[in-house]
Amino acid sequence: MTDPNHAPLPSGVSISVVDTVDEELVDAFASLIPQLSSSSPPPGPDQLAELVDGDDTVLFVARVDGRIVGSLTLAFYRIPTGMKAWIEDVVVDEGARGHGIGRLLNDAALAEARRRDAKDVSLTSRPSREAANRLYQRIGFERRDTNVYRYKF
Repeated sequence: MTDPNHAPLPSGVSISVVDTVDEELVDAFASLIPQLSSSSPPPGPDQLAELVDGDDTVLFVARVDGRIVGSLTLAFYRIPTGMKAWIEDVVVDEGARGHGIGRLLNDAALAEARRRDAKDVSLTSRPSREAANRLYQRIGFERRDTNVYRYKF
């Protein structure tokens, strides 16, 4: 798949669902999470295992030539009006950005949400993440006129 707004995908790109936690995965998150958030520490093996083993979460990784260069978490939740899904913590390594890897991660998540009969998939993105916001709109996400609130413990 090529995106007319970006360089062609690097050869050897693959997207997969994580089914085991190993040192490679822990090391990849130690590198990726600081590129996503300066306020959250990278998850350790136990936290990653909770994601990987959870029935309501799917952890996707992107690899280029076998090396993990990105990730996306898809979370499912049931409410009275049906199954919904939420995309969180999408990150692509700085050196691999601009080649369509974020698009592939999102496409894989949307396919999984469709497979599980989610009625919709939501996500949020800071306005300062201009490239990410353009990507989400190109994929077909619609901006919602809503207020997002957070209660912190």
